[in-house]
Amino acid sequence: MTNNIIQALEEGNKWWKGAFELDFHMRDVYLELQKYLPLRQIIALTGLRRVGKTTMLLKAAADSIKGFGADNVAYFSFDDFGYVKVNEVLRAYGRLLNKDIDKGKFLFLFDEIQKVEGWQEQVKRIYDLHPNIKIIISGSESLFIRKRSRESLAGRIFEFRVEALSFKEYLSFRGKKYENKELYREELLREFTGYLSCSGFPEMAGKSPDVVKKYIKELVIEKIIYKDIPAIFHVEEPAILESLYSMILADPGEIIEIDSVANDLNISRQTASLYLSYLEQSFLLKKLYNYSRNARKTQRKLKKYYPTILSPALVEKSDKFGKVFEAAIVLQLQSDFFWRDTYKNEVDAIKVVDGLVIPVEIKVKDVEVKPLLVFMRKFNIKEGIVLTYEAKDTITKDGFKIEVVPFYEYFLP
Repeated sequence: MTNNIIQALEEGNKWWKGAFELDFHMRDVYLELQKYLPLRQIIALTGLRRVGKTTMLLKAAADSIKGFGADNVAYFSFDDFGYVKVNEVLRAYGRLLNKDIDKGKFLFLFDEIQKVEGWQEQVKRIYDLHPNIKIIISGSESLFIRKRSRESLAGRIFEFRVEALSFKEYLSFRGKKYENKELYREELLREFTGYLSCSGFPEMAGKSPDVVKKYIKELVIEKIIYKDIPAIFHVEEPAILESLYSMILADPGEIIEIDSVANDLNISRQTASLYLSYLEQSFLLKKLYNYSRNARKTQRKLKKYYPTILSPALVEKSDKFGKVFEAAIVLQLQSDFFWRDTYKNEVDAIKVVDGLVIPVEIKVKDVEVKPLLVFMRKFNIKEGIVLTYEAKDTITKDGFKIEVVPFYEYFLP
């Protein structure tokens, strides 16, 4: 077993033998993460499979080589080593490079740490016993990083969520920069079509639709549903889990009634609720709560679910573009709320930033502001936004102001 660990260390740490070059496009989350690299606390990266967590770990390694020394920076992935204890990796590293980890400064980067049973206590022990060691970890399931680590690693960890590429980041990956958005409107809209097609996966930027379909199906969705989730949770029939996910993938942004879903899939209400939570905790779904100023009411009210991956099949259907556009914009906004009243007036997204409430309606065309105005009157919000495909306008009514803005002007600097 030690030989396998040593082999993995040798293969994963190219900088030990010479200059290390990494093809890296700057991400917003990494700019934020950089501020925490000099601090003692553990850094945790979470997010969907294939969104770039490993690349970010390697970037942190490359940026730290000068400060720590190349052979004092070590990367290890537990993806195929879930049976290995973290301290076994440390021992194998010390033996391979003839290092005493009690002497000097070290950076250890542990990828897919959630594969290791009881990793929280193992990492906590290293953190507490070795103040000279900086630790960065990654995980593809939020439960392991968020809930358990909050108990055992309280005060010792900073968490960063790595999302799929934003449209701004996608343009950077493609080497595109448009200073005058109005002048290059057609080019931006063409690039947005490519962005929707790849669903924001860094490796798929600019790839053909057939390649993207196979990639998303086999390397992301099926891996998570048939491998990752059953390895962590008690899932007797992953095929039912896939059916549930497929329902939401084909019709993003619908309000989910648990009883209805349970009946459709012939499962219990409890199982349906659990399966939704598993999909959410594995980053395949984003849940939006119906907004209320009362936190308790918000938790109890209706919930919407959006797949974090845009269905390639849906992207190709011109009559479904409104659904795809809405889902893409909701994911870009990173809002946790929508709003719907008993009269079915509905606002697509409610952003809450430092206590400021910003209602956002999303329309491809045919701008309709009535539900937005109903919300603004109810909560006394003076300004709202309509994000559109191309339309631009300012609407004022009864002291309320609504800016109608093309999505590319809103999201691009």
